[in-house]
Amino acid sequence: MRARTEALALLAGSGTADFAMRITQVALPLVILRETGSVAATGLVGGAAGIPVLLSPWWARKARQWVDSGPRLAIVALVSAIALAVVPAAAGLGVLSPELLVVSGLLLGFGDALANPGRSALLADTGDRWGAGKAVLLLTWQDGLRRLGMLVGPSVGAIAVAAGFTSELLWAEAAAVIGAGLLACTVRPTEVSPDSARPSIRESLRGRREVLYGWIVRGTGCVTWFAFTLGLSVLGEQRGRPGVYLAAGMTGYAVGSLIGTAVSLAVVRRTEPVRTAVVAWGWSGLCWIGMGLWTTPPAIALMGAFSGVAVVIGIAAISVLITRSSTGPDRRTLLSGQSVVVNAASAAGLLVGGPIIAAAGAETALIGAGLVTAVVAVLVLIASARAGRGVRMRRRYPRWQPQSGR
Repeated sequence: MRARTEALALLAGSGTADFAMRITQVALPLVILRETGSVAATGLVGGAAGIPVLLSPWWARKARQWVDSGPRLAIVALVSAIALAVVPAAAGLGVLSPELLVVSGLLLGFGDALANPGRSALLADTGDRWGAGKAVLLLTWQDGLRRLGMLVGPSVGAIAVAAGFTSELLWAEAAAVIGAGLLACTVRPTEVSPDSARPSIRESLRGRREVLYGWIVRGTGCVTWFAFTLGLSVLGEQRGRPGVYLAAGMTGYAVGSLIGTAVSLAVVRRTEPVRTAVVAWGWSGLCWIGMGLWTTPPAIALMGAFSGVAVVIGIAAISVLITRSSTGPDRRTLLSGQSVVVNAASAAGLLVGGPIIAAAGAETALIGAGLVTAVVAVLVLIASARAGRGVRMRRRYPRWQPQSGR
């Protein structure tokens, strides 16, 4: 019973913080654009946040294992809330600058590098205490709440921005992050043997090539994600309809995501997870190409919905690969590694996304991002198929080895 209560507390905190983030996702680029007058600066916070996340495999190997309880997760949440509050505070004082945006992003990156995998690992550990098979179920619910936030958050954000609330939304996100940390304080520490190994991400990937394939396609989708969020935000501002295009895309994406959440477990249990993940992101890339070709709110919402269904199924497929193939420290490290891939790739995309959109335009950025995502998915699908044939041949003919090519 206690495990169920702890799981609900973690889910409630995660859902609340993510819902606030979806609302402010509409406001943050506008605040930066209006205060600095630079399109390129709109991605500085997200881009700078990627630096600590990108370097986390080196500095966070022990730190990510430290976040093994609710109170410790709350401490990390406090750091993230301070980082989030820097932008509206500086904007209110009229001193917002690229340097402050970088500082905010770096602090946020340190928090995200620990909080995101820490919360997911705690949720999975709580699921283990709750019962067999509950770990992947709770991770799917967590992703479902994230999708629900995508459905409602952007619309709320667009309405608030239209009503003149921008900096206020950023303050609300900081408060929501603190609230999520307080909710997590009830979660007890994960029981780990004092002499348990603390594997690196590379060590945990040994013998799990399919997880690596899933990370490659998901990471590519995260790198190109800037064209969807930042591109649609800039497109709306340039066309005199701030927040409308992003709200349409995110709302459609969220509707598709909820549908995907409802069917994802049934799909991945009946299909090969790695192939499912690759096809999912390839389809998502095609949807982004469609958004770049037909840049109207209804078309963007429809393409976003198709993309949302596919991506959720892909994420569930990777979660199945991780939870089925690992336990304990290995699983915690793999979940951390997945968070590193997602956050670092997303931040890298945001860092270069602003200049790319400024130079090429939002529509061209969407088309290019979609092409890159689809091509990488095809290449990974070919690589995984070849690897699968090699494994089957070695099992059938134990002495068979690939020819040298001479």
